[in-house]
Amino acid sequence: MKILSTFLSECLTLSLLAAKKAGDAILAVYQGHIDVAYKEDETPLTLADERAHTIILNDLSTQAFGQIPVLSEEGKPIAYDERRTWEYFWLVDPLDGTKEFIKRRGEFTVNIAFVKKNRPVLGVVFVPARALLYFAAEGLGSYKLENAKIIGEFFSEEGGISKGSVPIGQLIDSAKKLPLYQPTNTRGKKLTIVGSRSHASNTLTSFVETARKKYGDVEYIPAGSALKFGLIAEGSAHIYPRLSPTMEWDTAAGQCVVEQSGGAVLRLNNKAPLDYNKRDLRNPEFFCIGKHYMHLGHLLQPM
Repeated sequence: MKILSTFLSECLTLSLLAAKKAGDAILAVYQGHIDVAYKEDETPLTLADERAHTIILNDLSTQAFGQIPVLSEEGKPIAYDERRTWEYFWLVDPLDGTKEFIKRRGEFTVNIAFVKKNRPVLGVVFVPARALLYFAAEGLGSYKLENAKIIGEFFSEEGGISKGSVPIGQLIDSAKKLPLYQPTNTRGKKLTIVGSRSHASNTLTSFVETARKKYGDVEYIPAGSALKFGLIAEGSAHIYPRLSPTMEWDTAAGQCVVEQSGGAVLRLNNKAPLDYNKRDLRNPEFFCIGKHYMHLGHLLQPM
């Protein structure tokens, strides 16, 4: 049995606190008027994105961790010639699901991952509007905390990290280990597919129709942001096909949560896990599969 290393435990503490602080800042904007600007790629940008990025960057760049690079969606682009030398780094999406944020649907997340040798070995996915937190680390497993407000108990009055860090054991005692559901036999049971709410496509519709023909009883659930990975990890949904563009910061934290729960996030073309810090930070098409549904590999065919 693997054991959570002291270093990774410290990284988890740091990322949990950073995610909670960023989420609180996002909610402060969410509860007021939301001004929207647009980046060069025409994706939306709000004050909440910028505030969350600043908070996370500052918290991950403490004296003890300042030498670890941070790659964030809202940060400055970093050339591949520099990134390729990194053995490990933080990979961050300060506000995943900005479209859902703008529409006030609540399905937006803060994503923080720690990547080592092109693999996410730690992941935090925080859903501020629901005070819901998924977290995972290699050697620890994957967990769901349904009252993330308790993380706030570990902040100092000045808004920084308190002298005493988050006691991981106590946090685990308050959380639920994933997956939540342990079916003895999933064959013949209803299959639940989760997909993007804002990036649905004809290809996704075709996939769902094909699954119904092959599997029979299929339910489709639309959802925003990295929340979809949490649904797969806990077992509320079973397959998440992503057949439209994503970036590495969209998926790394969620992938860790799924993998440490026993599931997988696989490239569509060769069934290999998604890898990170590529020259091109765009992900290929992929499928995310829960622990008890790995036998449905026959559905994983290129469209």
